[in-house]
Amino acid sequence: MKGIIAKVCTCLAEQNVNILDISQTIVQDYFNMMMIVDISSPAKAFENLITDLHDLGLTIGVEIKLQHEDIFNSMHRI
Repeated sequence: MKGIIAKVCTCLAEQNVNILDISQTIVQDYFNMMMIVDISSPAKAFENLITDLHDLGLTIGVEIKLQHEDIFNSMHRI
């Protein structure tokens, strides 16, 4: 589907979230995107960003998850 990244980027930009890095792959017909973002001065609280991205995902037919770096680091570093 075209425009997934554009819509996610627009949503984040509207909330003053800076995108530092984007990676995307398609694995066995599943679209995977990982973004590293700077949320040091967002327009909304972290929990509200989660809700906004979840709602956007429902609108465009994808599942969007926002995780704090601490959770990511705990999951991927043993």
